[in-house]
Amino acid sequence: MSDNDDVPFNRNFPLKPGVVEEVRPGVRRVLCNNPSPFTFTGTVSYIVGKGNVAIIDPGPDDAAHAAALLDAVRGETVSHIFVTHTHRDHSPNTARIKQATGAPVYAEGPHRASRPRFESEKHNPESGSDRDFVPDIRIAHGDVVEGDGWRLEAVATPGHTANHLAFAWPERKFNFVGDHVMGWSTSIVAPPDGSMIDYMDSLDRLAARAEDLYFSGHGPEIPDGQRFVRFLIRHRKAREASILHRLAKGETDIPTMVRAIYIGIDPRLTTAAGYSVLAHLEDLVARGVVATDGDPVIGGTYRMA
Repeated sequence: MSDNDDVPFNRNFPLKPGVVEEVRPGVRRVLCNNPSPFTFTGTVSYIVGKGNVAIIDPGPDDAAHAAALLDAVRGETVSHIFVTHTHRDHSPNTARIKQATGAPVYAEGPHRASRPRFESEKHNPESGSDRDFVPDIRIAHGDVVEGDGWRLEAVATPGHTANHLAFAWPERKFNFVGDHVMGWSTSIVAPPDGSMIDYMDSLDRLAARAEDLYFSGHGPEIPDGQRFVRFLIRHRKAREASILHRLAKGETDIPTMVRAIYIGIDPRLTTAAGYSVLAHLEDLVARGVVATDGDPVIGGTYRMA
């Protein structure tokens, strides 16, 4: 995508599905075989520690991936299960791993939207949300969970979803950032589940922390994490500037903006790009920079305020 040239994305991720790889001492990863335009090569689940371990993001409803994860920890005890957020490519397999291990599940809470739905918005039951997920133990920003030889701190990172958490391992300067930061592409922020205002605040929160090696929900690890986050902040501000540049030419709708801004986009991602533009417009309308008639929705028309 031409508009991503400002971010040094890394799409080199040769990990094969079902293979356990120790990426750093105390951190293993297993790739699920669920590739798509949204998941890249698939969802990455992490195993933290040795002997008594935690699993982060068991992945989609996929028996083969659950078997691969359990095979990777054969002879070990799974003491904790962590879930970064409730999209269907991250949380549904939790039930299988819990049933096999008896480990309690830690997460921010059930799925919820970032804001109430507007009357004019149709609820899409086919959206990627796992509405069945309920954690055993709800954790919030700053909560610390300790295991055998590891210690994870919950970092609130709403934006991609309202209940998104990253899990920092401060002593190792590692951060398991879920889908908030990805090395292969920008994250999708699609209202009402997602919020650009929250997303930008969460990027600032990560940039201010000391962890500098990020392990993402999809794709390769991200070295120099804070620098990468600063790239993403600049990229989002440039996207906002592109929207304002188009609106300066006159009132328009979201499909027109997508065509103007996302040159050469994979057609399968056009809808998602529209929701990303909507997320920016929600923010701009809230700040009084852009105007629309009624609520800021995907089918609306927009103009400079």
